[in-house]
Order: sequence, then structure tokens, then C-alpha cells
Amino acid sequence: MFLSPCSGLRAATGSIGCDEPAMRFVVTLFIGLVVLAALQPWLQKIGIGRLPGDLRFRIGKREVLLPFASTLLLTVLVFLVGKLI
Repeated sequence: MFLSPCSGLRAATGSIGCDEPAMRFVVTLFIGLVVLAALQPWLQKIGIGRLPGDLRFRIGKREVLLPFASTLLLTVLVFLVGKLI
């Protein structure tokens, strides 16, 4: 059984303690991936996922998409929107 350095503090205070930022990051990442997966058909209609640098191939009957260029483009757009707000 693994005990984190904050396990004694967590037991004493009943709070999440020092793991809170990591848990928030994991939850945010999970929600972002779910939203992007749900929006994938619409994003492909406007060209996201079909840019040069996006890899698409089949393994058996499954199509695998590795959108490297699209991820970079979306990251820059989110960064710019974040700077403007």
C-alpha cells in the first residue's frame, strides 16, 4: 500500500491536502478529452484533424487519428483567447 506524504495530514484534517492541484488537473484533462471526442465529427467538417501533420491510419477495422498539427493549432488558439480575456 502506497502512502503519500500528505496521508497523515489528510487523515487529521479531513481535506484533500496537497493532492488537490493534481486531482484538479486530471479532472480538467478528462473533461477536455471527453468534450474534444464529442466535437470530433464537427471539427473534422471544418478541417481540424485533416491538416498536414495529422496522422490517420487503420489498424484492422479501426481508424486511428493522431492530430499533431490540429492539437498545436487548437493550443495556440486557446492561448490567444486566454491572453485576450
